[in-house]
Amino acid sequence: MHLPVYAHPTLTVLVDDSDSFLRSLSFQLDPMLANKTFHDTTEALRWLCSSAPDSALPLHVNFDMQNLPADQCNVTLELDRIYRIAEQRERFATPSVLVVDYSMPQMNGLEFCAAVAHLPCKKILFTGAADEKVAVSAFNRGLIDRYIKKSDDHALDLLEMEIATMQDCYFDSRSDTLREMAALHDYRFLTDPALAEVVRELKRTLGLVEHYIFPNPTGILFIDQHGKTTLMVIETEHSMQAQYEIARDSDAPRSLLRALLERRVLTFFSDPFGDGMYISSMAENWHRYSAAPRMCHGRETYYWALFDVPGHYFDQRPGTYAQFLQGLQPVATAA
Repeated sequence: MHLPVYAHPTLTVLVDDSDSFLRSLSFQLDPMLANKTFHDTTEALRWLCSSAPDSALPLHVNFDMQNLPADQCNVTLELDRIYRIAEQRERFATPSVLVVDYSMPQMNGLEFCAAVAHLPCKKILFTGAADEKVAVSAFNRGLIDRYIKKSDDHALDLLEMEIATMQDCYFDSRSDTLREMAALHDYRFLTDPALAEVVRELKRTLGLVEHYIFPNPTGILFIDQHGKTTLMVIETEHSMQAQYEIARDSDAPRSLLRALLERRVLTFFSDPFGDGMYISSMAENWHRYSAAPRMCHGRETYYWALFDVPGHYFDQRPGTYAQFLQGLQPVATAA
């Protein structure tokens, strides 16, 4: 499976005409699945349309070439803008998955899904047993992405599983164009299932809830729910050789050159105003910027290691998912 160029927690929107059912469902869902509820479809439509994410891609067209044929235009992918999504505190409020009841008085669930068909949200129809044939037809027509019967013995578990799957699909589909462009250059790992599985396992085992491709050095920026940032530097044989040559041409110490040549270290030269590469002022302390690599054997051999990310890489520190979840909690009032 492909790896999205970025992914972060989002909102699941629950729409059902029964307010009591919504409160119960919202309470029973995994607390890590942030949700927003609506029992009025008109209000839900208004909110969804106003909260639709910006579809602009971080691409820059060379205007000197605008009149050329499309296959000759020069388009630049502005990679810095991808990881800086993490500076947007409202990112967690992005609606990515809709869970919609079928039988509602103002409009039924399929009419509601048709009204938001232009939005990138993934859609789950949460139906009664009698609505299954309608749901199957809607799924086959592409109007919904999943359907779950409320009467299923494990309906809640199924719903949580499908919400998580649909959130992944949301970012996967949002990444298609960017991933294809990035994979033409230093980000081929985005389409390599072996490396993608390493990334997913790191997220599972280390409690990392966000990831973004990172420009310099090539890799993936992770953020946990409390805002701790970690960079996974990812190199190939070709890029490791390039690192060695840059260090050699900058008169790096023999110890560093030997370690790079023998693939014993990965480096992240993270001082302010640098570009992530070696410079002569780091000669005495190069060990501070190094880590022993681990290997992933996929379509090619990848070397990777984890590093802390200094705060100067951000104009403002990313807001945390834990804070966002806390802000969603109902405020207790005195009797």
